[in-house]
Amino acid sequence: MFIERKIAPIVKYAGKKFPIVSLTGPRQSGKTTLLQNVFPDKPYVTLEDPGTRAYVAADPRDFLNQYPKGVIIDEAQHVPELFSYIQTESDKRNKPGQFILSGSQNFLMNDKISQSLAGRVAVLKLLPFSIDELKATGKLKSNVYANMVYGFYPRLFERNIRPQLFYSSYYETYLTRDFRQLKNLGDLSTFQKFIQLCAGYSGQLVNLSSLANDTGVAVNTVKAWLSLLEASYIIFLLKPYRKSFNKRLVAAPKLYFWDTGLASFFLGIKDWQMLKSSHMRGALFENFVVAEIGKYYFNQGQLPGMYFWRDKTNNEVDCIVENGKKVEAVEIKSGTTLNTDFFKGLLYWKRLSGKSDLNLVYGGASNQMRNGIRILNWESIHDILK
Repeated sequence: MFIERKIAPIVKYAGKKFPIVSLTGPRQSGKTTLLQNVFPDKPYVTLEDPGTRAYVAADPRDFLNQYPKGVIIDEAQHVPELFSYIQTESDKRNKPGQFILSGSQNFLMNDKISQSLAGRVAVLKLLPFSIDELKATGKLKSNVYANMVYGFYPRLFERNIRPQLFYSSYYETYLTRDFRQLKNLGDLSTFQKFIQLCAGYSGQLVNLSSLANDTGVAVNTVKAWLSLLEASYIIFLLKPYRKSFNKRLVAAPKLYFWDTGLASFFLGIKDWQMLKSSHMRGALFENFVVAEIGKYYFNQGQLPGMYFWRDKTNNEVDCIVENGKKVEAVEIKSGTTLNTDFFKGLLYWKRLSGKSDLNLVYGGASNQMRNGIRILNWESIHDILK
């Protein structure tokens, strides 16, 4: 079963305009399937294969010369020295769509690689399915909590796999191996405890000292592990909005998972009934909404201009989105019945900032306007941005 990806036209367009196209994203987000569908005439090579990887590392120029009409190179981050040769070869050929690179780590975070490819590469990211992609094929569940626990990784839908089995295998076969290759993790059970603690931080401010104490490692280790999870598209850190309006603001970022199914797994939440009664329900619902906003932007080939706003007296707006010239304030509530308390943060923001683009996303069913606030059900998240 192939579900059409929203980003596919952007990838195709990039291949006609740039000599190099980079598509990164988490393991099992569908990168290989997408690239082989968008570029069916290009050979496919994966550097996951140890023999191929050794050959490419030993003679990268000979490897590239075998593909005069271009090639898809999967898991390209395994041979970092290849990128300099790709730069030289793409300049020599001077044609679009020569090298299509994919990887499960954000290899462009490497300064040497980003310098090599500067000005030559279209940078795109593919995350697990968005609700719009699932809705278009009738795969979206009507129960929001069922969607959140099930998660959005393509293989769950292709093979109809039980989430607990999928995420357990995902952690054991992909994350553990990748992280060991990237970093000396020492005791793996300590790292697993760290990820579980991160899941408990979903939608909360990151407290490095608290995470370090609870995990039993140094603060610098926590920083390194957070960077590792971020580069592997497991988590992302939402920064505070820069405009203070003469208020003292919090400086710490908030932590979210790109997939609430994976976060639920690490929290031990096995089904939607457990999630609905969990104290993490509100935090994971907020996580779900913020991640969907991020997916929307990535699927347009753009970086998401997402932030949150909170002052030192805990006045807060869950998500601030810079949408072109507009600034959208988004409050997120898991409740299904509208309550006047839901609007307090937005109304405070309006008085303070003078901005009137106010949105409330909640767990209910109806869409409406109330007191100048656009109220959207969870299925209509992307309407904020369209």
